[in-house]
Amino acid sequence: MSAQLWTHATFLVFVAGAVYAQALTGFALALILLGLIGATNLVPLTDAVNATTIIGLSTAWTFLWRRRALNVERLIVPTLVASAVGIVAGALLLTWLADTAYEALRLILGISIVGCALSLWRTSKPLPALSSPRVFAVTGGIAGLMAGMFSAPGPPLVYLLYRQPLSLARIQNALMVIFGLGTALRLLIVVPSGQFSPLALQLAAEALPVVFFVTSYAARRPSPLSPKLLKGLICALLITTGLGMGLSAILAMR
Repeated sequence: MSAQLWTHATFLVFVAGAVYAQALTGFALALILLGLIGATNLVPLTDAVNATTIIGLSTAWTFLWRRRALNVERLIVPTLVASAVGIVAGALLLTWLADTAYEALRLILGISIVGCALSLWRTSKPLPALSSPRVFAVTGGIAGLMAGMFSAPGPPLVYLLYRQPLSLARIQNALMVIFGLGTALRLLIVVPSGQFSPLALQLAAEALPVVFFVTSYAARRPSPLSPKLLKGLICALLITTGLGMGLSAILAMR
């Protein structure tokens, strides 16, 4: 097997694992896929990030289509609106921040994510009632800022939704809708700027059949994990995100 063929085959294996985790938890696609690619230096990370945007959009809408859940629940409308504003604001803010200030924010954010994960892990029961629209809006705004600045919108949304008195299916569907619309907005911002390389498009095109089959399989079956194990997996992923973000910020500031 040639080196190039091996690279693309390995990439598709990474995609399959990351997409399956996304279908189980409602998030974590970018965390796992970009983490694996960054650790192996398989392809340039910039191209991987852009390809992951298309993969994320495809995963979200395939999942919702297979679940017959292509609708927007009223409770997440404030989140969607605030998130869209936050994405644009975060992208603009990123261009104004000095390198030191940016890394300091990443460090603070990483510590906060770890704290949220530990709090979620210790919470044995959901909230007694749904959070207010204001809470959903504020969380959406924070997630949008994180998406625009750090490409990491998941932690605040996961922390909020997994504490609501909702079924796992509704939580998964809500997260997929939010991330699907968020990635679509990111594409509208990035593509006109000419940042998509031919390699990024090739990687995304190769991944689409894998995305379709893996997501279709996962969406039509109940989670193989118990609620306790699933919650542990989610907290572990959040802690990994926070620690990785914090450590990389510390190294960048040295």
